[in-house]
Amino acid sequence: MATQHYDALVPGSGQASTPLASHLKGLGLSACPVQRSHIAGCCVNEGCTLTKTMVASGRVAYLARRARECGIHPGHGDIKVDMQKVRQRKRDIVTSFRGNSDRRLKDAGVDVLMGEANFTGENEVLIELSGGGEKKLSADKIYINLGCQPSRPNIPGLASLDQSRVLDFTSIQELGEVPGHLVILGGGHIGLEFGQLFRRLVAKATIIYRASKDPELPISISVTTNPKTTLSVRASHILATGRIPNTETLGLDMVGIKTTPLGHIITTPTLSTNVDGVFVLGDVKDGPAFTHISYDDFRIIRNNLTTQNYKTQGAVKTTNERATYIPSVEYTDPQFAHIEPKFGDLKTFAKGRNLGDETKRLLKAVVDEGTGQILSFSALRS
Repeated sequence: MATQHYDALVPGSGQASTPLASHLKGLGLSACPVQRSHIAGCCVNEGCTLTKTMVASGRVAYLARRARECGIHPGHGDIKVDMQKVRQRKRDIVTSFRGNSDRRLKDAGVDVLMGEANFTGENEVLIELSGGGEKKLSADKIYINLGCQPSRPNIPGLASLDQSRVLDFTSIQELGEVPGHLVILGGGHIGLEFGQLFRRLVAKATIIYRASKDPELPISISVTTNPKTTLSVRASHILATGRIPNTETLGLDMVGIKTTPLGHIITTPTLSTNVDGVFVLGDVKDGPAFTHISYDDFRIIRNNLTTQNYKTQGAVKTTNERATYIPSVEYTDPQFAHIEPKFGDLKTFAKGRNLGDETKRLLKAVVDEGTGQILSFSALRS
């Protein structure tokens, strides 16, 4: 099998891949993203674009039920939720956003391969093409931007349940009906967003966070709290919110690329791995799994690129520069935004001041009394 060579190969098509491949092409370099399913990564296909679309439907349902409090009488009877219509609206928006990324790569003249990449040697990758067949590629530089996928918790009894009722952050967005009682395992961003969303869509929702669970048929979950108290929760559906990196089929051991015990690829502050010429961007490496982190990874790579001994932009950039202050947002309603460090991590010299106290609008800052520097900031805004 003949090997096709590129200046850069980009396994995965997350938020860093499209701008990186386009930028490389603009520098006169050949670049090839490889993606096994859809272009544009998690944010567009399974992540925040979808959840914000569904959250909007949940907010409309919430306001419709409260309309009479404001003197508005929309009609007779209870508010009804057409979950299939909610789902189709979400699908239409995803198709539109995905098309934008496709067009950007096409307009830049970037080659795109649909398939799964596997390392076969240093700077060599075998692509199992989605349409059948294989293709062998080599590259001077490889930029991995494969992201993460849903994970299932190791809970006794989970495998014995009706698996159509055991959901993850992707499959829950394809529900065609509102669940009777959704039990969510995990109280992070995903758990809180879906918990509020389905409660507003008239489901009962329970979030279980850092507890011991033991589901059996019919779905009954035993939760051990602290102190040793056991609660029993019955559910129609279970949502597991965990995620793991997409590295299990990449063949990292073939070239000796180091990973964490969970499979995240270990990188230096300049996003390089322990193997020369291989870099990592986005969720597939350890660290905060946010879209803006993936895009900032692209900016670090872009600014550090050298072409024929010519530095393309500025001084060397690293992840150290952003480490202390990383913004995050939970797409609940109202949305909650925060920039690190969290209040509990601050030294005693920090002093908090409440800058607002409205129900849906809150600004809170922690300020150093001596210097006036803002150390931590949170905002709640509908």
